[in-house]
Amino acid sequence: MSIESKKWLFHVAIEKTNKNTHEMNYSLIKDVLDLIKMFENENTGISAYQNDVEGFKIWMAKKYQPLIHDQEVDWEGKLTGRTTESVIASLVVHMNRFGKNYFKSAIYGSDFSTPDDVIYLIVLKFSQNMSKMDLIKKNVHEKPAGMQIIKRLIANGWVYEKDSDTDKRSKVINITHAGLRALDAVMEKVRHATDIVSGDLSNEEKIELIRLLNKLNDFHQKIYHKNFDPKTLLNNVKDFKTN
Repeated sequence: MSIESKKWLFHVAIEKTNKNTHEMNYSLIKDVLDLIKMFENENTGISAYQNDVEGFKIWMAKKYQPLIHDQEVDWEGKLTGRTTESVIASLVVHMNRFGKNYFKSAIYGSDFSTPDDVIYLIVLKFSQNMSKMDLIKKNVHEKPAGMQIIKRLIANGWVYEKDSDTDKRSKVINITHAGLRALDAVMEKVRHATDIVSGDLSNEEKIELIRLLNKLNDFHQKIYHKNFDPKTLLNNVKDFKTN
């Protein structure tokens, strides 16, 4: 948000408190500034709203509109006690499977073996000199599965590895010209698959979904990077739930 917009909001807060109490209410001003910070944090990267007063007002209106009561939303098993958590978990799994089907179709008849091969190359196209583990973690894979994908990409001549410039004991990987050509050959269909995944959601619904998925992703990334053993994973994540 621009400095001018912040000054305007600051002035509004002061004027409002002066009218009501005839003295400065610093608590209200702090609350307004906290809201501005929250707005900027949520809007960073996705630019769902204009980064000015008008965008802030629209964000406020949507952020604090009355929430839809759960009675207005129906789902299978609701009347027999199926929880919201169960529904969310199932739907996330289903969306993953739907997406995989579309991406399998996108690479059908190409030189790619799996959609993950394409995703790894896309990451490498925009990120140079990545370590293998950084690439694997970026795609939220387990090490054995990720290493198999990388080996396949190297064998196809789409990725090459070299000594790290900062640590000669380790190696980094990059996409090759052949990898870029292979990627370009399927990108039109990949984009088509990507468009289908978001279904018939309106742009407003897409932005809201991104916000919610980002929140979920941030939560699970913290757990993922702890590298908990599967045997103790569920016990260790209890402390991550805050509500």
